[in-house]
Amino acid sequence: MKYAGIWIDQKEANIIVIDDKHIKNKTILSDIDTRERVEGESKKFGRFGDQYLNNEKGKKNKIDELTRTYLKNVLNTIKNVDEILIFGPAQTKIKLENLIKDDPNLSTKTYTIQNAEKMTANQKVAFVKNYFKK
Repeated sequence: MKYAGIWIDQKEANIIVIDDKHIKNKTILSDIDTRERVEGESKKFGRFGDQYLNNEKGKKNKIDELTRTYLKNVLNTIKNVDEILIFGPAQTKIKLENLIKDDPNLSTKTYTIQNAEKMTANQKVAFVKNYFKK
């Protein structure tokens, strides 16, 4: 049996894969920048008569696309595991769960979602080992 624990937030995902003999730890960093600053940008809108234009929808679409790419990179590393534990402090784990449900190869696998706060690397490995010890 091969198990995977994924601690995930918007900045990074720590993937701990446990099989009978080894524990492998991999970190995937996201490219998501929610506070993007463009040099020379002065206003958040343009003014044409009584109309204001803003770039909020474009920024949201860019963040959504970067999030989707990030989560697909995470899923590509766990395709050959039998059981998955997803834990972390943010809503990113829910988005990852939705992608698992939509993926026909992963939707049949057993997975669990748990809330967890910030942890050190050793705490994450211990958390995953204790969960799959049962």
